[in-house]
Amino acid sequence: MSNIFTTIKDFFTHSSETTPQVASQTKKPKSDVVVRVAPSPTGALHVGTARTALVNYLFAKKNNGTFILRIEDTDKERSKPEHEATILEGLEWLNINWDNETLYRQSERTAIYKLHLEKMIVDGTAYISKEEPKEEGSRSEVIRFKNPNKVITFADEIRGEITFDTTELGDFVIAKSLEEPLFHLTVVIDDFEMHVTHIIRGEDHISNTPRQILIQEAIGAKRPIYAHLPLLLGADKSKLSKRHGAKAVTEYRDAGYLSEALVNYLALLGWNPGTDEEHFTISELCAIFDLQKAQKGGAVFSQEKLDWFNQYYIQKLPTEVRIAKITKQFTELSVPISSEIIAKIEPIISERIVTFNDIATMNKEGEFTYYYEQPAYEYKTIHWKKAEHEHEAAIHLVQIQEKIMNSDDALFNSIEEIKSIVWEYAELNGKGNVLWPLRYALCGKEKSPDPFTLLYILGKQEALTRINNALLFIQEHDKKSA
Repeated sequence: MSNIFTTIKDFFTHSSETTPQVASQTKKPKSDVVVRVAPSPTGALHVGTARTALVNYLFAKKNNGTFILRIEDTDKERSKPEHEATILEGLEWLNINWDNETLYRQSERTAIYKLHLEKMIVDGTAYISKEEPKEEGSRSEVIRFKNPNKVITFADEIRGEITFDTTELGDFVIAKSLEEPLFHLTVVIDDFEMHVTHIIRGEDHISNTPRQILIQEAIGAKRPIYAHLPLLLGADKSKLSKRHGAKAVTEYRDAGYLSEALVNYLALLGWNPGTDEEHFTISELCAIFDLQKAQKGGAVFSQEKLDWFNQYYIQKLPTEVRIAKITKQFTELSVPISSEIIAKIEPIISERIVTFNDIATMNKEGEFTYYYEQPAYEYKTIHWKKAEHEHEAAIHLVQIQEKIMNSDDALFNSIEEIKSIVWEYAELNGKGNVLWPLRYALCGKEKSPDPFTLLYILGKQEALTRINNALLFIQEHDKKSA
C-alpha cells in the first residue's frame, strides 16, 4: 500500500501536467432546492429514517425542489441487497417517491471519491498516515484529514447557531485507502456532486457536522443549509432506533396498517401545522409543510396514536374497498362466509378493528363462526339470568318465532324495521327475558352483535331455522331431565 500511495503523491507533486479537476458526475437539476435521504442497507427501513425521508420529501415538494435517494453502502460487510430491497419497498409503499432516475449507490461511486482523495492529498488537506498496527492484519496506512484546528459556527434552521471547536477532533481518518473512503468523506462529496442545498436529518448527526464542514471547505464545496430534526423516542424516552424498538416500515405494512395512516402520523412527530387539525393526506402535507414549525424537543412514538390514525383511515376507505380487504382476509383464512354476509358484517368489523389483520385474531377467537355454522347451545346460558323460571326462554322464543314467521319479508332489509317486529313484545315481557334467549339462539355465544343486527345479517329463513333448533335443544334437554 505504501508504494501505491507514494507513487500517487509523487505523480501529482512532480508531474508537469495540471492537477486533474474533479468533474461533476451529476447534471445539475433545474430547481434550486435539492434535498436527499441516504439510508444504509444494513437493515430494513425503520420509522426514524422513514420520518426523515418524509420530511425531506415534503420540503422538496413544497419548494418545487428535487428529492434524491442515495444508498450509503460503503460498509461492505453489513450492507445487503435484501436490506436495500426492503428500503425501496418501504418508501414506495409510503408513496415517498424520489426524483433521481438512476438510484445512487456509494459502492458504485468509488472512482469519484478516489479523484477527490487524490486531489486532497496533492493540495495538502489530506495525507497518508503511517499507523502502528493495533492487531495482526490491521492496516499500516490510512488517509487522514489535515485539521486546520478552527472554530466552526453553522446556522441550523431548527436550533439556531451551533459552534464547535474542531481542535479536539484531531486529524481524523477519512479513508482506509484510495478505494475505501469512509462516511464523512463520501457524504460530503456526494452532497457536493449532487448539488444538495439543504441537509435535513436527525439531531444525532449534529456532531458529524463540523467534520463535514471542514471537508466541504477543503474540496471547495458550498456549505448547504442544515436542519436537524428532533429524535423519535420510545415510550421510555430513549432514542427509537433499529436496535431499540423501532419497527421496519414493511412490518407495519405486513401487520395491516395503511400507508396513509403511517405517513400522517410520522409527519406530526416533531412538527405541527400550527392548528389543531391532525388528519392530512400526503398531498395536503406537501402544500402546508413549513420546516420552521419543526420542534426542538424529541417526539415520542406512540403505538396507540398510530392505531387511532389507522382506525380513522379505515373508516375513510370506500365501502367497497373495505369489503374487498375483509374478503381477502377471510379467503386467506379459509373462512367460508358468503359475500352477502360479508357485505352485511363489514360495518361491524370496520368499527372494531385497528388493522385488517385483526380479523385473523377475531376469527381465532370464534367471532365469525355463527355466520356460517349452526351454533351449539348450553342449557344454562340460553336462559336470561334474571328470569323467574326456566321455561321462560322457550315461551318467548315460540312467540318471537311466530312473529318473525308472520312478518313481511321486506322488513328484513333494515335493522330498524326488524326491531319493530319484536320490540313491543320485548318491552311488555322484559327486554332481557326476551332478547337474551333470542340473541343466544341465533349465535350460541355470550357475546355478539345485538339480536336485531343478527336477524338482519342471517336473514329471515336462517333466523327461523336457528330459533327452531334452539327450541328443539331445550325440549330435548327437558325430556332427559324429566
